[in-house]
Amino acid sequence: MEKIDKSRFGWVGADPEHREGISRPSLTYWRDAMGRLVKNRVALVCLVFIIILLLSCILLPFFSPFSSREQHLAETNQGLFSACVDERFEGQNAVHIFGTDKLGRDMWTRTFEGGRVSLMIAFAAVFVNLIIGMIYGGVSGYFGGVVDNVMMRIVEIVNGIPYLIVVLLLMMVLPKGTFSMVVAYATVGWTGMARLVRGQALSLKNQEFVVAAEAMGAKASRIIAKHLLPNALSVIIINVTLAVPSAIFTEAFLSYIGLGVPVPQPSWGVLAQEGASVFQVYPSKLWIPAIAISLTMLSFNLLGDGLRDAFDPRLRR
Repeated sequence: MEKIDKSRFGWVGADPEHREGISRPSLTYWRDAMGRLVKNRVALVCLVFIIILLLSCILLPFFSPFSSREQHLAETNQGLFSACVDERFEGQNAVHIFGTDKLGRDMWTRTFEGGRVSLMIAFAAVFVNLIIGMIYGGVSGYFGGVVDNVMMRIVEIVNGIPYLIVVLLLMMVLPKGTFSMVVAYATVGWTGMARLVRGQALSLKNQEFVVAAEAMGAKASRIIAKHLLPNALSVIIINVTLAVPSAIFTEAFLSYIGLGVPVPQPSWGVLAQEGASVFQVYPSKLWIPAIAISLTMLSFNLLGDGLRDAFDPRLRR
């Protein structure tokens, strides 16, 4: 074994300048996690893509010269980057970037406006699931005992019913619309979040800070809201990120079979359903919404994996 040359080292002593110079800077848990997330290039690219997609879905339809519901019957089923020949847009050099559908409506505008609708439904449904799941799981995990057993049996009963059957039945009863889709998804989608929060509450409720809060006379609601849920926030964020793709797929599926958003309001599921009917003749009409759905779901899944790696305490050094 090679001996280390001691002349390469010097005695620092009590000099505060040199002593601090060789120490590692102190990092909080969140700063350390964000630093690891930034180093994950795949997750960072997905995060940038999601931000650009959200801004595009919000802003681009307002800057488009075409309306998502405006029909140009002389320009039906146009291909990609087709010039607009409508007299109303003469001299504007207007172009249908994604072509037009069977009614002459601009696919570029409908794609991004449909993305706005699909993402709005997905985020709203996940938010409702988040609120219900955190409250239900926090109460179940904190109180434990009989309360926990009864509440978890209810969760198991809800999970025992096939998810899609419940959603389909509710959509057949409720009127078509974004609110009905959020209600249908949230009816059975909260159980996963509830089980996750319950597990975190069970592992945290015997910690010293919770015992100290109980000794000081804090109410159960305050302990759950101020101590248990904030300490489970990293796990909740990961679960929310991974739940968004499922909500997007559910919206697309329901709209594809005709139980989603009402006509003529666009969504990615509606565009996929319309494109499937003319796929053999105009394949781009289906490929455009299909690629949008796939890339969005993939980005959220990869971002969720990156967040899970970043927040995992076992990876901290």
